[in-house]
Amino acid sequence: MPATPRAPIVLFVTSNRIGDCVISSGIIREISRQLPGARITVAAGRPPAPFFRAAPGVVRTIVLDKKKAAGHWLDLWKQVVGTQWDLVIDIRGSALSYLIPAKRRVIYNRSWETGLRKVEMVSRLIGSDVPLDPEIWLDDQARAQAAAVIDPQRAMGPGPGPILALAPIAHQPGKSWPAERWGQLVARLMAEPRFDGWRFMPVGGPGDRPPATPALETAGDRAIDFVGKGDILASAAAIDRAALFVGNDSGLMHVAAALGRPTLGLFGPTEWWLYGPWGPRTRTVASNETRGQFAPIEDLSVDHVFDAVLALHDDFIGAGEGAR
Repeated sequence: MPATPRAPIVLFVTSNRIGDCVISSGIIREISRQLPGARITVAAGRPPAPFFRAAPGVVRTIVLDKKKAAGHWLDLWKQVVGTQWDLVIDIRGSALSYLIPAKRRVIYNRSWETGLRKVEMVSRLIGSDVPLDPEIWLDDQARAQAAAVIDPQRAMGPGPGPILALAPIAHQPGKSWPAERWGQLVARLMAEPRFDGWRFMPVGGPGDRPPATPALETAGDRAIDFVGKGDILASAAAIDRAALFVGNDSGLMHVAAALGRPTLGLFGPTEWWLYGPWGPRTRTVASNETRGQFAPIEDLSVDHVFDAVLALHDDFIGAGEGAR
């Protein structure tokens, strides 16, 4: 009898940043389209690694913890050099991808940066004629972790109510709207009839407590605290429970958009036209909304953001959608 053909094996080297991992996540399904039955190994930074545990076709995730003198690349090379890969995709453009055996290589370089949205650029890199929509693969573990935090808090206070998820954090200088303004925004929304009975849920990692504190304290018994409550996939499952999402230009903003949550992204001195949330249920608000011009995010007023949140609500919620 003829031997059964070996399933294609693919190495996907993705980012150590949550946002970039989400933006390029459409590559996972495209791999399986181009190479049916492919067995995919993903190499990713520790924060975004949980994204891939339920991703289709992924059989292994290698966590890259950054080390001095690029030692993390040496560690990865040792784990993959003994395999003959059918395809290596490297969106980090590392030298490693030239040093391992592969029938085909797709390696990012800056020549691809031609003013396209990042999702479109990554899609063209892998050879797709259409943009590859980002995707989040939630699993039962993530949903259970989110429910264990959210449900007890929703049972307290004024009742369940729809949830507005907030991400008052961003880990790059200049991207974080001042923490006290998040508190002021929540106060304005609590007094707004459209948000009567709504709950306000800051989401973030263990180190994000300080910027989330004003929003939590202002919301009081209408707050749901999901700061530092689980890994990134648990945070994604929490955001998926929300009716709306508002956040800084951050990985969580891209998570919300990929989940299809109506998403408002806040931008300061970064290219909102290139890195804004992807999808038809997304909006941006910027300190300078003229393409190609910038202003500090501190120039973004509470009034401006408040009006944008009301518009997001009216566009996607209206009177018809309640709690999830």
